[in-house]
Amino acid sequence: MSEKSNATGGCLCRAVSFELRFPSKWCAHCHCGMCRRAHGAGFVTWAGFDEGHFEVTAGNDQLAWYRSSTAAQRGFCRRCGSSMLFQSSRWPGEMHVALGSIHGPIDRKPEANVCMDNHVDWMPVDQDLLCVKL
Repeated sequence: MSEKSNATGGCLCRAVSFELRFPSKWCAHCHCGMCRRAHGAGFVTWAGFDEGHFEVTAGNDQLAWYRSSTAAQRGFCRRCGSSMLFQSSRWPGEMHVALGSIHGPIDRKPEANVCMDNHVDWMPVDQDLLCVKL
């Protein structure tokens, strides 16, 4: 995919690397409890890509998946523990990539806050973004 890739990314220890091809489908901040606990953060910013626009280019053997619910799994590095990826049967054919694991900008900025019913009160939010309840 490297000839067509628009962005690269990977984990903290660089054992896992990936390439992305634009356009992305969406970008949003998720405030759900599972995302917050998986990343140890007040929310996680995700970008959604068609699966065909995502490719692991190194370290596929270091990429592990944890089934976080009956409908979803989360991808992380076995070596350093970096949480990078999310897939769910709710969004078939999509790969959700944590924006913090992408090197550099993508083709859009966050457009929404999702799962605001789980928002923590110690984290300020951009009130100008659309609020979506999933």
